Amino acid sequence: MSAIPVHLLDEIDWNEIWKAQQQRHEFSKHFNDPTHNWSQRENAERYDSSSHTLYDARVKTTIAGLLLTKKMTVLDIGAGPGTLAIPLSSLVKKVTMVEPAEGMVSILNDHIKKQGIKNISCIQKHWEEIDPFTDLTGPYDIVIASLSLTMHDIRLALEKMDIVSSGIVYLFWFVDLPFWERMYVDLWQPLHGSVYYPGPKADCLFNVLYQMGIYANVEMLPLQKEYRFTMFEEMLVFFKRRFNVTTSEQEKILVNYITSNVKKSGNELILSGDSTFAKIWWNKKGT
Repeated sequence: MSAIPVHLLDEIDWNEIWKAQQQRHEFSKHFNDPTHNWSQRENAERYDSSSHTLYDARVKTTIAGLLLTKKMTVLDIGAGPGTLAIPLSSLVKKVTMVEPAEGMVSILNDHIKKQGIKNISCIQKHWEEIDPFTDLTGPYDIVIASLSLTMHDIRLALEKMDIVSSGIVYLFWFVDLPFWERMYVDLWQPLHGSVYYPGPKADCLFNVLYQMGIYANVEMLPLQKEYRFTMFEEMLVFFKRRFNVTTSEQEKILVNYITSNVKKSGNELILSGDSTFAKIWWNKKGT
């Protein structure tokens, strides 16, 4: 396959490509995955529990790569239950979170109360709904969006991040198919007779920034995903909900897939896979 001629690259609207890929991705699933409904406290609790075990290495790597001081203010976009915000709170002056999901915010408030944290505040809105001039009290020394870039108009989202930052903007996003998305690619056609389309990745994101006149730095980082269960039936129920399995024939397909990929570790059953995510950042101060 031949490469795109250099003179044509500037004619490509990468924001429109992002929009098209995001829309096709969302339409390809045909239903709302109940396991990713973060307004439900049960799902938020599961995510939060994983963040203290499964995601611990990613969180440590992410925070270690940030240029932080105790005088800094941080804006964390799509912050979940405080996966980054809580450990960041002891390293900086203040953390402002933007998180729309009720379940995530509920877990966050539990952590804040239990740990006596005084310097985290949360705005319960989607980033697309945020007015940077009325909702926020920036500018912020650090702006972070970690694995939360699901906005349709990514250029507009990035412009707002750039506006509210007086220092560094850090984005973390998928380079290749994360393990959970590979499962969709493997299973959606056999289960539902239609193709699953992945969402846009970091290559598209970088090109959107380039067309905005932002020449960002990029670093590749390892990303591991694990699903851990104590019983096969528990695992099966979870993935039946995840993949909208409703018939006995679909269940056979799912069982065959799981048994072909599951591993046992002690008393736990594990499905896991490795992938790569990108750290993309730029410094508005030019240093």
